Amino acid sequence: MAQATLTVTMPEQVWIQQVSVAYPDATFRVLAAVPGSESGFALVRITGRNVTDIVDDITDHPQITELTLVEWSDNEATIHFETTAPLLLFSSRESGMPIELPVEIQDGEATIDVTGSRERLAELAEQLERFGLQYRIENVSDRLHESQVLSERQLEVVVAAVEQGYYDTPRRCSLTELAEHLGIAKSTCSETLHRAEESIVKRFVEDLPGLEDDEPLDEQLPTN
Repeated sequence: MAQATLTVTMPEQVWIQQVSVAYPDATFRVLAAVPGSESGFALVRITGRNVTDIVDDITDHPQITELTLVEWSDNEATIHFETTAPLLLFSSRESGMPIELPVEIQDGEATIDVTGSRERLAELAEQLERFGLQYRIENVSDRLHESQVLSERQLEVVVAAVEQGYYDTPRRCSLTELAEHLGIAKSTCSETLHRAEESIVKRFVEDLPGLEDDEPLDEQLPTN
């Protein structure tokens, strides 16, 4: 499974782009969203200094067909609405790739996290482009279960090492004590830990951000 974080630039003709650019210091946090056949519904929390003006502008926008004020305070409002231009929802639906919530939008840009197969991520990229959404890749990594990173024996030794306090500071368990607890030779315990630590550290480094933003998404996705 591949995991990606993208920054998506909304088209100028879309209401969220217009409103968020008009109020660049405000944050729009999408808490829940669902696409319909020709529209989309969302629950959004707005945080900013001009919440009253922001809500008024959203209400008056022709792409908003229904709006309900759920919660209200001086610098924050939560609204439920229907829009005819839920381009992120449409892109997600057509690609079969769920977008993880919440999604934050600020100054015309949305930051989204997605997890799925390499093929689905590539399809999402195509759908974003189809709906006129430009995207910038922040990072792409291969999300593996721990059982795919470590062998069963390595996982057993690492878990025991953590439980016995081998990695605590100060250390509560020596390598000799850990080996005795597991019923294996000290040299075997040391070698198994070393190989497990090597796998974990290398996986951690590989997952660090550092991809080139100008490369196509499908070329940056990890291969199977």
